[in-house]
Amino acid sequence: MTQPAASPVRPVPEGFHTVTPHLTILDGKAGAALDFYARAFGATELSRLPGQDGRLWNAQIRIGDSMVMVVDHFPDYGSPAVAQGPWPTTIHLFVPDVDAAFAQAVAAGARPEMPPADMFWGDRYGMLTDPFGHRWSIATRKQDLTPQQVEEAARNMPMQNNCEGAQQ
Repeated sequence: MTQPAASPVRPVPEGFHTVTPHLTILDGKAGAALDFYARAFGATELSRLPGQDGRLWNAQIRIGDSMVMVVDHFPDYGSPAVAQGPWPTTIHLFVPDVDAAFAQAVAAGARPEMPPADMFWGDRYGMLTDPFGHRWSIATRKQDLTPQQVEEAARNMPMQNNCEGAQQ
């Protein structure tokens, strides 16, 4: 009797997208980060794998339709040395109501960097830093623009730091 063919392993696991943020948290605070992401962004925890010393080897959360992995820093297992944040990357989050999401994240402990404002590219957009040094941009698409419309709007925008030319 022949055995049924095994189903092929998917190269991208179910529920993941091709690119998945993987956040490293310093000082054994990954568990606190998971709690923060639930309060700030409505994250749902899907898995948590603690190591023998209590630090998290891996955790998976879902924010909206996207997966995010969270780990504690493990320099003793080859993790590169890192400094305190803010990190040189930004995680971008699209939401239905940027003003409400921004206020929720700040209430949960995020530090506002740029309050939500209407941007020339068609989004209402703001930036904040979470208590673990990761920078987040949050946006709601307000207007679908062509690349040419965005280029024209960018040319007509006064040059100021931190997108201060945006309308509140």
